Amino acid sequence: MQVQLTNRQQHILWATIRHYIATAEPVGSKALVEEYNLGVSSATIRNVMGALEKSGFLYQPHTSAGRVPSDSGYRIYVDRLITPSETLGKEVEVVLQQNLKWEEWSWEAILHGAAQILATLSGCITLITMPQTSAAVVRHLQLVQVEAGRVMLIVVTDAYETHSVMLDLPTEPENSQPDAEAIDHKLQIVSNFLNSHLRGRSLVELANLDWSELDREFQSYSNFLKKSLAELSRRTVKPSATQIMVRGIAEVLRQPEFSELQQVQTLIHLLEEEQEQLWQLIFEQPEAEDVSKPRVTVRIGSENPLEPIRTCSLISSTYRRGLVPVGSVGVLGPTRLDYESAIAVVSATADYLSEAFSSFNS
Repeated sequence: MQVQLTNRQQHILWATIRHYIATAEPVGSKALVEEYNLGVSSATIRNVMGALEKSGFLYQPHTSAGRVPSDSGYRIYVDRLITPSETLGKEVEVVLQQNLKWEEWSWEAILHGAAQILATLSGCITLITMPQTSAAVVRHLQLVQVEAGRVMLIVVTDAYETHSVMLDLPTEPENSQPDAEAIDHKLQIVSNFLNSHLRGRSLVELANLDWSELDREFQSYSNFLKKSLAELSRRTVKPSATQIMVRGIAEVLRQPEFSELQQVQTLIHLLEEEQEQLWQLIFEQPEAEDVSKPRVTVRIGSENPLEPIRTCSLISSTYRRGLVPVGSVGVLGPTRLDYESAIAVVSATADYLSEAFSSFNS
């Protein structure tokens, strides 16, 4: 259930988190009065902070201390109270373009360079995966009508794995509605056409086909099939773990959150010895309504399933070839993170690598 906060509560929560991110010190009402133009008294701020604590968005590490944000407080902050910096995102793109030469470098060298730049700009541990290079190959495709206006696209791969996706047929004028038998006949013709053109291609390629050569007889199905195959490719390509490039460990470990030796050791062990677990986490992306726009995923503290990073925030996105994710970009740091900047630099780096990878492999 979404918690409703008043404008005043949102403003004071925003100021508290912003101040804590900057200072790493518990925040009291006096500091907010002095640093932010909140337009209310110190007593009012204390009352609001008390209410935010009762709601679980702030807590007191010690009885006499000020308050610090909880994971829930950071979640509200990220989802509702900030906007990623577009200016910083553009600056990051310029830095990447000026320092990385995809026309001259190997792809591995480009990723190494991007990882170092991202670590420097974000002040976080940077995680960038090598791209996926293998994918299942199409053996057979079939379009099957399952009910009025609904079709299932079934794909069998060279490994005899079956994948499917439900589709809505393109609408036709009311005066030319075909009957079920006519639709079945047309779907069989389209299936035959797809098999003749797509058999032997990888699932990754399905999202990036050139539809300009599609026979005129099937032009009405062109956009429908293009979207459908892209969605099927996105859903069914199950990538396997690859090397993760890690940069920026030394800078992050200077943060006060990493003062305990045991915590540092478990984190470094994860980064060096258990990359497969971490890889699955940073590559996994929630489904977006618009598959052409990769989302930046923010996992805060206890939202992370891996114990060594349950006191950290992980911000990640994918870089793509066309609509298909081929690799991932992420930053890992303490929950006391400059989220506006971190989200902006991850998004800009993912966009840059998507453009670079598509050009590199065109």
